[in-house]
Amino acid sequence: MLLDELGSATDPEEGAALAVAIAEHFRKTGCMIVISTHHTSLKVYGANTGGVINASVGFDENTLQPTYELKIGVPGASAGINIAQRLGLNPEIIASARSRLGSQTQDVGRFLDRLHSDLREIENERAGMKTREQDLEREKSHLATEGRKEQQAKIREMETKLESVFRDFEYHAREAINAVQDRAAAQKLSKEAERRIAKMRREFREQFDATVVAHATGADRGDPNAQPSLVKHVSEGDTVKLKSMGRAAIVKKKIGDHHFDVEIGSMKMRIGREDIAEVLVPAHDSVRASVTPVEAARSRGITVKLQNEASGLNTPSEINVIGRTVDEATSEVEKFVDRAFLAGMPRVRIVHGSGMGILRKALRQYLQKHPHVESVTEPPSNEGGGGATVVELRV
Repeated sequence: MLLDELGSATDPEEGAALAVAIAEHFRKTGCMIVISTHHTSLKVYGANTGGVINASVGFDENTLQPTYELKIGVPGASAGINIAQRLGLNPEIIASARSRLGSQTQDVGRFLDRLHSDLREIENERAGMKTREQDLEREKSHLATEGRKEQQAKIREMETKLESVFRDFEYHAREAINAVQDRAAAQKLSKEAERRIAKMRREFREQFDATVVAHATGADRGDPNAQPSLVKHVSEGDTVKLKSMGRAAIVKKKIGDHHFDVEIGSMKMRIGREDIAEVLVPAHDSVRASVTPVEAARSRGITVKLQNEASGLNTPSEINVIGRTVDEATSEVEKFVDRAFLAGMPRVRIVHGSGMGILRKALRQYLQKHPHVESVTEPPSNEGGGGATVVELRV
């Protein structure tokens, strides 16, 4: 049954009572019935009766236009007086009309007005929540994308670090093989070479594990000194040894902090800092060698006479103290280092043998405290290893 404005063509109170009675009759017969109405009694009947439900269509009182929005479960508000007021009807008439409404009708009207106002706010809030939900989904998607990019960047960074570690391993392995070959050629025992290889293998494993852990925990993030096996100080003019070629090269130009143009004979190439195994000859050594302490003293009018000058001999760059006692060797090394320093030599080599390591330890401890000594290092195994010590002299 479709009934439009049921009970409207008679007295409102009687029409409302008749409308409710008709609706109840058809409800009991099990009939599906739709009624359009302005009667408050029918709205109350719909709210209080099982099997009956209110519904209303939206109407914008500001624009006086329908919104074509169906709201199930909510009775519509009769806004005749409000609309008349917005259309400009005489205010006195509007006030008189409101005063003539019964108190119950006014209460119901105000309740419905407030209900529809609350519904509008709820709808606006729902729309706002939907917008925020969409923004959240977009942000989530953006973060997921950024997370994938960050993970990929970390993987690339890890690959670069491991590549550097493996390059170091290849370089040290090549050096160890050369040491074994040199010792085999000299028909010497290979225990020292085996010890160096075992040490190299252990250091590589420690370096590899440290690199993986530091990268996984982020401990090396933003720390340039945490990069594996990078020579920290390289200047233009330095003679360096390359891991990739195992040969010496001269640094001709520094490009930023991590790249260099180098020369190997007539060949020129660009390398990264990670390809430099060590600095063989710092650039300042050649400058230092050009003006020796003796020459500097003589330039100030001081008379200096060296024993080797009288004998016509050049200052040696190496001394052998194998077989000496600690006191004898220390005395000879002291004189040797002093002569080398006065002659302006950048570095010297002291051969003391391996043995039980007593002489080596004593000489190195002495040299580390010597005022003319810049640094004390152990040469590669193919240049003496633990049986010799290389001493860098101060400027």
